[in-house]
Amino acid sequence: MLHLKPETLALLEDIEKRIDPETEEDFAAQWHSFLYGENREELFRPVRKVRSVPGIAMKRVPINDALNDFEAMLTAQLLEVSGALNSPHANLAVRANYGTGILSSLFGAEIFEMPPQLNTLPTTKAFNDTEVIRSLVEKGMPDLENGFGERVFACGELYREVFSRYPKIEKYVSVYHPDLQGPLDICELLWGCDMFIAMYEEPELVHAMLSLLTDAYTAFMERWFRLFPCTAEMNVHWGILRHRGRILLRNDSAMNLSPALYREFAAPYDGKLLEHFGGGAVHFCGRGDHYIGTLCSLPGLYGINMSQPHLNDMETIYRNTVDKGIPLLAFSAARAEADKGRDGAFHGKMHIS
Repeated sequence: MLHLKPETLALLEDIEKRIDPETEEDFAAQWHSFLYGENREELFRPVRKVRSVPGIAMKRVPINDALNDFEAMLTAQLLEVSGALNSPHANLAVRANYGTGILSSLFGAEIFEMPPQLNTLPTTKAFNDTEVIRSLVEKGMPDLENGFGERVFACGELYREVFSRYPKIEKYVSVYHPDLQGPLDICELLWGCDMFIAMYEEPELVHAMLSLLTDAYTAFMERWFRLFPCTAEMNVHWGILRHRGRILLRNDSAMNLSPALYREFAAPYDGKLLEHFGGGAVHFCGRGDHYIGTLCSLPGLYGINMSQPHLNDMETIYRNTVDKGIPLLAFSAARAEADKGRDGAFHGKMHIS
């Protein structure tokens, strides 16, 4: 095991001491009740019955420092756990936190770290070249150790080794999966905006790239789940939500598609991943009301996490989610309060953040 600094060991020991199994079991039970239809609250927000103040004070770790130092990454994530123990609503959770460009970096996309003063996660630069995309399809599956891959798995191995020495941390702190986005998002990260033109001019190439990305996502995530096995019953994501299924896909790029293009170029690949991994949830930013019906018809879609309700026709969203038994997760509390007088309200399927 990496020789950890005294302050890191002190943080681990403080967290281990403060975790109360009864409290965490109760917190998980509240979530399970909500996700499996036993909740009777119109607006669900789980409450940690016992909160504990951190026993030690440490400065937050800048993101750029964590990207290049496994112990700094461990410390940064543990500080989130320490804060969650003193929060009424947060889950105890960590991840290998390398931003949105993990999967695109496997294919050789240039990693772009933001200036340190922004304290923002990195991404990758698009190739903006259809011929490069064609060559990637011809090459096939990339090495999972390329780009951020090596760091992600090494970070996961460190978490597993360190946590194995702290029984309560190992049991109650979730190591949730890295941000692999989703096939459509990664395709745009690699291809750039020409991807949208190619949907009309070279649809076969777009499908070939999306199929390859779906296979790469599957291979990467299967390796991750060998490090941290999980069932499809219930999983944590971020500190703010839990969901049924094993994965949480991101679908931000879909806001740019027509309903027909979403059905052709996004739904089949999202659906394949949901089926393979025992279901999951989907996140999107921006507008999604134009394709929400198709999205919510995918087998294994067990939750929606969305931002910016003001950009959506929320009645369309509600009709296709909560009215059909699909929960909204970490939704805007203010908007939920404003809309809870709608006919039928939310059927006990509204989790507010």
